[in-house]
Amino acid sequence: MLAHKGTVTLETERLILRRFCVEDASAMFNNWASDSEVNKYLTWPTHTSVSASQAVIESWLPLYEKPSHYSWAIELKEIGQPIGSIAAVELRDATKMVHIGYCIGQPWWRQGYMTEALRELIRFFFEEVGMNRIESCHDPRNPNSGKVMLKCGLQVEGTMRQNDRNNQGICDTIRYAMLAEDYFA
Repeated sequence: MLAHKGTVTLETERLILRRFCVEDASAMFNNWASDSEVNKYLTWPTHTSVSASQAVIESWLPLYEKPSHYSWAIELKEIGQPIGSIAAVELRDATKMVHIGYCIGQPWWRQGYMTEALRELIRFFFEEVGMNRIESCHDPRNPNSGKVMLKCGLQVEGTMRQNDRNNQGICDTIRYAMLAEDYFA
């Protein structure tokens, strides 16, 4: 049985992982959601206005009432605003599996922020929620996303050919995972 806790606030050395609020719309729009390079390999369209970002956040707020909903704003302590997001995009209680997706604004690429956020979620899901499997995947044309997964200890499981769709169209995905037995070993 999983011990669902919902989107609780988590903290790392440089980041606060917390629930989104309506006041984050401007930062979300400016820091990542309006950037077509950030969204290139994602499944949602680039936002064209702050009101589009606000509408997305507003649609997420009621979901926070569910203990099995996990969606965090990645707030950089140094600037006090969100620079990206990380979430459970799929969750299966029966197999104790969570699939994590993430994105971060370009000014914060290659500085270890996403690795820091994903490491904390791995700890949280294994140690506090009781997951057995954590997985993630990326389009092969976006290798830096895979580097984050590898740095966090996820193992490559293989390439699934033409099994997903993102803003580039139908695409392959490289799948990574870590099991609780690997984490606790």
